[in-house]
Amino acid sequence: MTDRLTRDGVRALIGRSSDGVVTEILHMGTSRTELAEARAWLENDEAMLNEGRRIPSGRIARLVELLQTDEDELPAVPKF
Repeated sequence: MTDRLTRDGVRALIGRSSDGVVTEILHMGTSRTELAEARAWLENDEAMLNEGRRIPSGRIARLVELLQTDEDELPAVPKF
C-alpha cells in the first residue's frame, strides 16, 4: 500500500474541507501518516502532549495550521 495521497484520500482522512486546503495538502507532498498526525493534534493536543509528543513543527505544524484555519472558516453544517 502506498502512502501517496489522492484528493479522495485527503477528504477521507479530514472530512469536509475547502478545495484550496485539499489542493495545498496534495502539493505539499503530505503522507497519510503526516496528515493523520496533524488531525490527531487538532482533535486533542492535550492527549498528544500527555503521550510525551513534541509540539509539531515543520510540515506537521503547517498541516495543523491549515486544518484549523479551514475548520474555522467553513460554514457550520445545520443539524436536523
